[in-house]
Amino acid sequence: MTSTELINKTITFVKEQLANAEGGHDWFHIERVYKNALLIAKNEKVDVLVVQLAALLHDIADSKFHNGDETIGPKIALEFLFKHNVDSKTIEHVVQIIENISFKGGNEVQKFKSVELDVVQDADRLDAIGAMGIARCFNYGGFKNREIYNPNIKPNLNMSKEEYKASKAPTINHFYEKLLLLKDKMNTKTGKDIATQRHNFMELYLNQFYNEWNGKA
Repeated sequence: MTSTELINKTITFVKEQLANAEGGHDWFHIERVYKNALLIAKNEKVDVLVVQLAALLHDIADSKFHNGDETIGPKIALEFLFKHNVDSKTIEHVVQIIENISFKGGNEVQKFKSVELDVVQDADRLDAIGAMGIARCFNYGGFKNREIYNPNIKPNLNMSKEEYKASKAPTINHFYEKLLLLKDKMNTKTGKDIATQRHNFMELYLNQFYNEWNGKA
């Protein structure tokens, strides 16, 4: 099987798996991350196939929608790649990327490092900020029936991984607990450049939000 055939089969598989997914973690999220990853990879020395497969499979079973179980996604990805006779080295690399890509509160030590992980992680984080990140943030907040904003509930910047995963705080808090932190956590120059522009847009949005909340605009 050629690389192109493998990628096409992977795309078909992911579309089927995520057919009824929440709007911020659906096929279109995967597609945007995939495009971001290819854009960033142009300026990095990487195994492009690993980047492609990891970008496509990184959210195949997000733990948020599986009672916090972080083992399901890597297992599904491994079984899919094994079924399609992908070499063991590539499978292992892709699975390690999936296991280490997520934010998890920002205080977790990443146990695996590779340039391919850097690229896919940046691509995923770019989709969490800027205009798209704002849309996804409020979509998920609505999906979880969270308050939009509550001035009496302050952001918690020192959450453990468990506290972060269990948080039911208002959606605006998530900007401070994750989204506004991502610019300084980017790995690649391309990622950092794009993140800076998207970060600035989020700050502009928040300024407008508070003006409207307080009857100033």
